[in-house]
Amino acid sequence: AQLHYSVPEDREPGSPVGDLAKDLGVEVRSLVARNLRLVSEGGQRHFQVNLAAGVLLLDSRLDREVLCGQNPTCSLHLQLVMENPLQLHRVEVDVLDVNDNAPQFPKPEVVLEITEVANPGTRLPLEVAEDPDMGSNSISTYELSPSEHFALSINVRGDGVKMPEIVLEKALDREKVAVHHLTLTALDGGNPVKSGTAKVTIHVLDANDNPPVCDPPISKVHLEENVPVGTLVTKLNVTDLDEGPNGDVEYSFKISNNSPAKFTKLFSLDPRTGEIRTKAPLDYEESSAYEIAVRARDKGSPAMEGHCHLRVELIDINDNSPEIVLTSLSSPVQEDATPGTVIALIGVKDSDSGDNGQVRLHIAKELPFKLVSSFKEHFSLVTNGPLDREKASGYNITVRAVDSGSPQRATQKTFYLRIADVNDNAPNFSSPFDTAHIQENALPGTAVFSVSASDPDEGSNAKLSYSILDNGMQDIPISAYFRIDQDNGTIYTVRALDYEQDKVFQVPVEVKDAGSPALSSTAVVHVFILDENDNAPTIVYPSVPKGSAFHQTIPALAEPGYLVTKIVAVDADSGHNAWLSYQLQETAEALPFQVERRSGEIRIAQALKESEDPHRLVVEVRDNGTPSLSASVVIVISLEENSVQDFAKSLDLPKSSPKDTNLTLYLIISLVSISLVSCVMFALAVARC
Repeated sequence: AQLHYSVPEDREPGSPVGDLAKDLGVEVRSLVARNLRLVSEGGQRHFQVNLAAGVLLLDSRLDREVLCGQNPTCSLHLQLVMENPLQLHRVEVDVLDVNDNAPQFPKPEVVLEITEVANPGTRLPLEVAEDPDMGSNSISTYELSPSEHFALSINVRGDGVKMPEIVLEKALDREKVAVHHLTLTALDGGNPVKSGTAKVTIHVLDANDNPPVCDPPISKVHLEENVPVGTLVTKLNVTDLDEGPNGDVEYSFKISNNSPAKFTKLFSLDPRTGEIRTKAPLDYEESSAYEIAVRARDKGSPAMEGHCHLRVELIDINDNSPEIVLTSLSSPVQEDATPGTVIALIGVKDSDSGDNGQVRLHIAKELPFKLVSSFKEHFSLVTNGPLDREKASGYNITVRAVDSGSPQRATQKTFYLRIADVNDNAPNFSSPFDTAHIQENALPGTAVFSVSASDPDEGSNAKLSYSILDNGMQDIPISAYFRIDQDNGTIYTVRALDYEQDKVFQVPVEVKDAGSPALSSTAVVHVFILDENDNAPTIVYPSVPKGSAFHQTIPALAEPGYLVTKIVAVDADSGHNAWLSYQLQETAEALPFQVERRSGEIRIAQALKESEDPHRLVVEVRDNGTPSLSASVVIVISLEENSVQDFAKSLDLPKSSPKDTNLTLYLIISLVSISLVSCVMFALAVARC
């Protein structure tokens, strides 16, 4: 928005200029929170903001004549910046002229000469009075003291300046009056009226009675700025009806405070030919027009002079490139910023005028931003689509300004906009399923496996912590078996594991970032327990108390190969650790019996003698683990005189009992479990490949 105020130039510092809070439509108490601040475009600080009252105050006394000189309008441009949200308001303050300066002539006394043969109607130009005030406060009119021979005439120059001239109304007679004393008064249009005076002394001379005359007396020339030095501006057309020295004219610049000598640095005047040429580069942006006063003076005695007035108006050419001003930049910007969010406030200015000063701004079309015109020569850079820091963490934004001149002139400004991260990405495991193996009976604290996850966010949004979830699949919480390092994701055992109790664990792992709100994901680690030979074989038949022996009778006439009995043993371990072998412990004398290594059957190895005493056999059952574990049973074999017994009786096997049935069931369950574990491992290996 743009605010417009006006203030007279004579106001004291601290005077109120305008109610900002009311005109902006904001509450006074919010100005401090929104960090309302004032930015002057000119570099000088003339105003201040009272945040407590929301009022724009005058900071220093203004002098319109110092600030703007002779410009018809005098405006000071300010910028108000507010944050949360970021807004830019332009304030234009018109400095109003007051009648604080009285007219003043360049010289308090003016001496003029006029020949006595001058005809009525002869004009004597006078110096123009100065009044720094503008408008109605500037010079309004001139007055001349009463005179029998002279009257006052006022002409208006091309730039509106009133030029007084004394006009001869009645023929002069030097012999009667040689000197005339008059008073010239300049009056302004202020209220109250202020005035200034100058004494005019007119000497009546004899001789040269025709002054040089300019044709036309007031002329205008249009000239392009930046023309080469030495370019002819114009040649004055001056005539003098006299002859000889009285008609020989010399030219010179006429300098007055109302027509400053600045133009003498830019233009040269040939005193003989009256040619006016440039002698320095002309700049439209410095001044668009120059008023040149030329005095044409003859060489008569007394000399007579005429005055030529030339207005040189410059034609603007496109010689200034646009200027880009980055007023404010909000960097970084959140990646979840909604479309239309203001990113930057950009101002542009071009010192040229007309089409040469009309500027357009552009940015690359592929950027997710666009330019929105706030008001004249001010733009807002806003988001035009979604931002994603994971795809682009920042943008180099090049703003290009092009004017409408011919040929066009352009400039560009590049700035970097950083995109701030928001927690919009959940952590991801490298694999949702992992497999790990660990020996049973490993010490608590043994590392099992390390899971790894990544998060494309940054900072705290990418800081990950790991934890184990209890999924209720086991009777005992999974946290009773395993723990995880929350920083690096390494899984450790909490206690020793028993293969015979649990052969595989499903360990659900959750990874969570430190964002707000936190995001998470899960993965499952299948931990397979590797068997260790930690169980000795158990002899289930014959079942005898520890330290006792099993007694078995056989027919005395049994022949070699006769099945005496069979040792049945089991091992709670699996694989090689559960492969059992049977053997007889060596004794001092050879025994007529042998045991099958794999089946555990005890048979007669050689013919028996009828008078043999009972034989004592120690059968050892050993597994295939490392180190190997074993169990043994003592069997006492006695001969029986009866006839040959049938196989069942000789074996003396007990009848099936519920205990034997349970043992068989346990063996079947063990075999099925081992098969299932093997199938799961094979399936995981295939899926991983």
